[in-house]
Amino acid sequence: MCRRIRGKQRSGVTAPVPRPHDSEEENAVQLRRSGQSRQQPLYTAEERLRRDATPWTLVQGILAPIQFVVFAISLGLVLRYLATGEGLQAATVSIVVKTLVLYTIMITGSIWEREVFGCYLFAPAFFWEDVFSFLVLALHTAYLVALFAGLGDPRQQMLIALAAYASYFINAGQFVLKLRAARRDERLALAEAASISGSRP
Repeated sequence: MCRRIRGKQRSGVTAPVPRPHDSEEENAVQLRRSGQSRQQPLYTAEERLRRDATPWTLVQGILAPIQFVVFAISLGLVLRYLATGEGLQAATVSIVVKTLVLYTIMITGSIWEREVFGCYLFAPAFFWEDVFSFLVLALHTAYLVALFAGLGDPRQQMLIALAAYASYFINAGQFVLKLRAARRDERLALAEAASISGSRP
């Protein structure tokens, strides 16, 4: 397991007292930094550079929406079968395709994590997302096992697929929240940089 290198932190750190000879802009930046220091950014500056440099970021950016589209289509086919009893083959094929896409994005995602954070899984920034991803993977795999081993009837197999899809939807939401957090951190970093450059004579 990899660990992000952090500097030593003291508990009960108070905000720095603005110095009389500092400009108002510099004092504002100091106070803003002290307020944000309690919340660890999703990426360090070095990790952000590695994220932007690796081609695996683009791969993930392409595969993630593809997987969601496959999920949406497959979910519709599964619900159609459960409601009408029709379209079993189409629903089955769609679940297999969705599972293969999941396996692909799990492999490429672990490579991306290695490139950015230095470990294939469970980087601190995405620890719980990775943990939940294994539940998603287990449920999708359970469907394949039931399908190819002939365990249960088609309806029971489809219910396993629905459980897998519910877990995937939650996991996707986790990653969307992390994406929003990363964009928020970048906006704050840009605003801070602009404040510093604007305060210079």
